[in-house]
Amino acid sequence: MENNSKRGIVYLIGAGPGDPELLTLKALKYIKEADVALVDDLVGEEIRKLVYKECKEVIEVGKREGKHKKTQDEINQLMFSLASRGKKVARVKGGDPFIFGRGGEEAEFLAERGIEFTVIPGISSAVAAPSFAAIPLNHRKFDPGILIMPGKEKEGEERIDWKAVSDLKATIVILMGVSNLEKNVKRLIENGKSPDTRVAIIESATTERQRVIEGKLSEIVEIAKKEELKSPAVIVIGDVVSLRDKLRGSFVRP
Repeated sequence: MENNSKRGIVYLIGAGPGDPELLTLKALKYIKEADVALVDDLVGEEIRKLVYKECKEVIEVGKREGKHKKTQDEINQLMFSLASRGKKVARVKGGDPFIFGRGGEEAEFLAERGIEFTVIPGISSAVAAPSFAAIPLNHRKFDPGILIMPGKEKEGEERIDWKAVSDLKATIVILMGVSNLEKNVKRLIENGKSPDTRVAIIESATTERQRVIEGKLSEIVEIAKKEELKSPAVIVIGDVVSLRDKLRGSFVRP
């Protein structure tokens, strides 16, 4: 991407779900072009090593629940400051920048201040995790829709209509939902979702640590507690999960 401005530019880069081979060629190209990288915690370890190898300067800006190396406001100001000094800034995020990655907020912040940016899409864990668990998100025998949603909202700004979600004929994919699993399962059942609906939770998807736990909606919370489920994990809710029983015996992980 040609940049004729005297200012620098920000690359909003999706690094994918963790497997280094799922990093796109375009993402790698822009990581190599960058002067400085701002890296999130959910970026895969091998990709993180690559960023450190290719970039002269790397700043860790990860945000996990209760553990923020930088606030979002600080990250925004850092991007603006670096780009204003003529730097090419790689903002490296896990998954895709525009799927619950706050990439839209960052793009808006930059645009309001006249800073050029580009977006490099990444493979979201919402898609990759079910695939690596032998679960097709879409199949003609099952619900036709796919709903991707966050597992939690900002306190005091709850806008999810759980009745509409429960009634929707769609496979539900929940990201960042481990800490709110019990609350969200209760909301679904109370709003009419069948307790017998199949659920799979994919922990550390696409990495060597990946594991999958399964159960019915009514029992998945207890199973998750017993298995000591940890984030990051992708939650898939829908009867299409039942196909895993048939597919897993022949499925070879890529």
